[in-house]
Amino acid sequence: MTLSSLKIGLVGAGGISNSHLPHLLTLGADVYVFSDAGAADLVARHGGTVVDTLDELLAIVDYVDVATPTFTHYAVAKRALEAGKDVISEKPLARTDEEAAELVQLAERLGRRLYPAHVVRFFPEYVRLHEAVQSGLLGDLAVLRFSRSGAFPTRTPWFADRALSGGIIMDQMIHDIDIARWVAGEVVRVSAVSNRAGTAAAPVEAAHVLLTHASGAISHVAGIWGPAHLPFTTEYSVTGTLGSLEHSSVAERNYTAHLLEAAEQGGLLPDVDPAENPYFAELREFTEAFGGGPEPRVSVVDGAEAVRLANAALLSLETGQPVELVSRVDASAEAEEKRAL
Repeated sequence: MTLSSLKIGLVGAGGISNSHLPHLLTLGADVYVFSDAGAADLVARHGGTVVDTLDELLAIVDYVDVATPTFTHYAVAKRALEAGKDVISEKPLARTDEEAAELVQLAERLGRRLYPAHVVRFFPEYVRLHEAVQSGLLGDLAVLRFSRSGAFPTRTPWFADRALSGGIIMDQMIHDIDIARWVAGEVVRVSAVSNRAGTAAAPVEAAHVLLTHASGAISHVAGIWGPAHLPFTTEYSVTGTLGSLEHSSVAERNYTAHLLEAAEQGGLLPDVDPAENPYFAELREFTEAFGGGPEPRVSVVDGAEAVRLANAALLSLETGQPVELVSRVDASAEAEEKRAL
């Protein structure tokens, strides 16, 4: 499928935009880019057309792809939805639970599609895990362990400000938090610990999040933002009553690539196989859904739940106590009762 008749607006020109723009162009879309800084350089590297304002972009395009800093996702996505556009938003969907819930409700009320870019659901090793669990190959899940590490993103100062970025839990570990829920189901309790060391110029941060699922399964999610030379690596080990499945990006790398763009990632993004790039697969699935195709494997509700779980972990960090969660069904019923009073 190509999107030669469609116009897509990319908002943002930071690091992750380099994993969006070239794939949108490969899909055949006309891409218009707006950003407060860096749009011209991004377009010079990959192609597309620079526009000067968000209003100009919204007047031209059919769909909007939000790739701005975390703390701006809500405002940009809201503007796009209110302009009548279907939207792709980089994770997290929003910084707060309230903002995420409002976006879910707004998209539903306006009849627009809003898809959060939880790209790890498109990495083959995590697809295999999901399929193994869904098919019953592992039996009833008991323990899930996830680990993700890479360099601390010091080149962009707002990442170090937990109020703006949500820190390592909201920015990096939210990927594995989402995968844990995708694989093992709804979460009823969250606890977390973290530590930051080093200096302002060379910080290191680590966190551990423990998720208790409604099924009784336990997920342990670990994340590291390390020194600048630390490569990006991922691991999981999932055990059920019928067996286990493991993954290690270091042990399993099954291709060799000597590509300039790959070398520029510097431990901030995972290496990907150019032959089956998950970022391309994700954007293809989203844009096909915009055109009337099947609904993607990740929904706006999934994005809001990932935000809720990450914020519960952040609350546990502050209080030193586990956070008990009300299920989405119970929360909706409670809200309906309050409206009826």
